Amino acid sequence: MSFIRTNVAGGVGEIVLDRPKALNALDPSMIRDLYEPLLRWRDDPAVETVLVTSGSERAFCAGGDIKAVREAVLRGDREFVHGFFADEYRLNLLIGEYPKPYISLIDGAAMGGGLGISVHGSVRVVTEQAVLAMPETAIGFFPDIGASHFLPRLTGAAGMYLGLTGARASAGDAVAFGLATHFVPSERLAELADAIRGGSAAEALEKFGEQAPDAPLAARQAEIDEVFAQGTPADMLARLTGDDEWTAQARTALTAVSPTAAFITAELIRRGAGDGLSQCLDRELALTGPVTAGPDFAEGVRAVLVDKDRNPSWSPSSLAEVDRDVIAALFD
Repeated sequence: MSFIRTNVAGGVGEIVLDRPKALNALDPSMIRDLYEPLLRWRDDPAVETVLVTSGSERAFCAGGDIKAVREAVLRGDREFVHGFFADEYRLNLLIGEYPKPYISLIDGAAMGGGLGISVHGSVRVVTEQAVLAMPETAIGFFPDIGASHFLPRLTGAAGMYLGLTGARASAGDAVAFGLATHFVPSERLAELADAIRGGSAAEALEKFGEQAPDAPLAARQAEIDEVFAQGTPADMLARLTGDDEWTAQARTALTAVSPTAAFITAELIRRGAGDGLSQCLDRELALTGPVTAGPDFAEGVRAVLVDKDRNPSWSPSSLAEVDRDVIAALFD
């Protein structure tokens, strides 16, 4: 059984993500089933545009099937772990280098791997129901799927903020920060899809695109830049001294995530600012082995996705305790 449906008509190759019970979380079969038609269509003159949609009313794609990765880690199946990430990153690179318009319609949640199959494409349409995030530090991991390439290219220090805290960007925030390219109301998304299937994608986007809603996080751009533009995660935490809601939420998030994952993420984003997507993905893949083998990954996934007690026991337990030499050695 495939969780991917495909169709080619009128010059449009369409992919429908169809694993609604799992919010379209990407398992190994979905990653393979996405890669194969995209590779085939890349050089097919009958396909001029790629359109990616969701069969779920709740989500575009909730990310990768990370529970399966944890299970493989616990049983010592390193081959599965490496293969999962290698196949996913190969897909991300294909999308990032795609020579044809690649349009994602995001109506609902797009988390982690869901951004890997959308943000690297040329057109990302969001609705008012869209929520975009990279929440990996909360499970003892790091923003991957090429996030170390696109996060540092967002507005100001927004990428560092989103990557470290896992903050959820609304449709307005996604457009303002640069995660999304267009806003279309949810009630008109089906019309947009039909227009893309029936004619010029550019004309359809021009017709249905509207001004994005308010962007509450982007409205804090000055504060985001002041806190997250430089220094270590511990330095950033020390700057979060105000008592307003945004500051309190950012402080709570930074003290709740894996300290080790936060330091790895900050270094990844800094290095990714000067590298191409392929280099970023290679670096991320090299980190998946040691990071998933470390104590925080299995514990973080347990706390968030398995037992769901939201009470992980990190090692080390605070940002102040992180050994920077240990972090540096991961990148050597």
